[in-house]
Amino acid sequence: MNSLLATIIVIILMLFGTPVFVVIAGLALYLLFSSQIDTSAIIIEMHRMATTPVLVAIPLFTFAGYLLSESGAPRRLIRLSDAIMGWLPGGLSIIALITCAVFTALTGATGLTIISLGGILLPAMLKGKYPEIFSLGLLTTSGTLGLLFPPSLPLIIYAIVAEVRIDQLFIAGILPGILLLVLLSTFSVYRSILTQVPKTRFQAKEILEAFREAIWEIPLPFIVLGGIYSGYFAVSEAAAITATYVLFIEVIIYRDIKWKKLPVIMKKSMVLVGTILIILGAAMGLTNYLIDEMIPMRMLDFFKIHIESRILFLIVLNLFLLAVGCTMGIFSALVVVVPLLGPIAEAYGIHPIHLGIIFLTNLEIGASLPPLGINLFISSIRFERPVLKLYVASLPFIAILLIALGIITYIPWLSLILVQ
Repeated sequence: MNSLLATIIVIILMLFGTPVFVVIAGLALYLLFSSQIDTSAIIIEMHRMATTPVLVAIPLFTFAGYLLSESGAPRRLIRLSDAIMGWLPGGLSIIALITCAVFTALTGATGLTIISLGGILLPAMLKGKYPEIFSLGLLTTSGTLGLLFPPSLPLIIYAIVAEVRIDQLFIAGILPGILLLVLLSTFSVYRSILTQVPKTRFQAKEILEAFREAIWEIPLPFIVLGGIYSGYFAVSEAAAITATYVLFIEVIIYRDIKWKKLPVIMKKSMVLVGTILIILGAAMGLTNYLIDEMIPMRMLDFFKIHIESRILFLIVLNLFLLAVGCTMGIFSALVVVVPLLGPIAEAYGIHPIHLGIIFLTNLEIGASLPPLGINLFISSIRFERPVLKLYVASLPFIAILLIALGIITYIPWLSLILVQ
């Protein structure tokens, strides 16, 4: 009876547009108090989350990402990429893919990538004679393309929730992320040749000028990742160094951001951080209820009875996660779903690091998946195009991403080789 009533309440709240964290928190409190379960476990879990050293990386990386988005960094990055690869067939489409991936990895906010870079890249692609439907599909699906690359916030969230080493997860996402880029780039080159998109002329002078203009931003990923993987500093320290370095170069060196604008940028970035932390806290309460009610164990028993094959389980897992990614926010999905499916996946012999990459790849695709993928609606607003047009535009790219998902899912070596 409690579950049925809770389901009805959730449906009504979602229909009226209630924020996800409010729905999750209300559901958790209702279920906990109606079941008379000891709530001290929630306090313990929230304290564990609050004292996790990696948690401090979230606001610092987010602040650095918002600084970059408000500065001239996107324009400089696009210019440098265009100078290096613009002469290739489909060069500008590859530039768009790489730029969006890097930007999403740094900001952790997929919608921010579409909003910040879409206004620059779409006019550039249309001016370069790329078909509009192709350009819209590429930019819409590229909004989440960097989630597997460090220091992506969803990687950090998964590490906290699943209690795995964040440095290992950072490494594990590199090859799968490159696979996504390579497959999409190959498709983009093919389409560019097919539609006879003109190439730009190679100019060594332009490369030197673009490199000189972006000279301060180029070392950023090497400093962060090199420091983490070499053991010179931890992830939280890397986040502090990143925020300080970005603040220094964008405010003092480039002077793209005025001092008086900093409080506004801080406010924007911390609103996102606050949302994430509220979702984490609210979802932790719901997760504790589900664990206390032995829901994961019941699910495991159900799967063991009806699904014996590991391959079949992975198929069901992917279908479920695509639906979750299409209907829920990435952060909410990670906190609510990972504790439920983690023990089940472990029983089928799936490594938790590999599971994390499968999770994020599914959620990445789900964000652009019709009919409810959030990227479709953000792109519709940003590019002022009908959502139905974006559905059609995104389908070829989603098909490519689903092929990559199959490779990532059934070849765990791709995720684990660098870790092991």
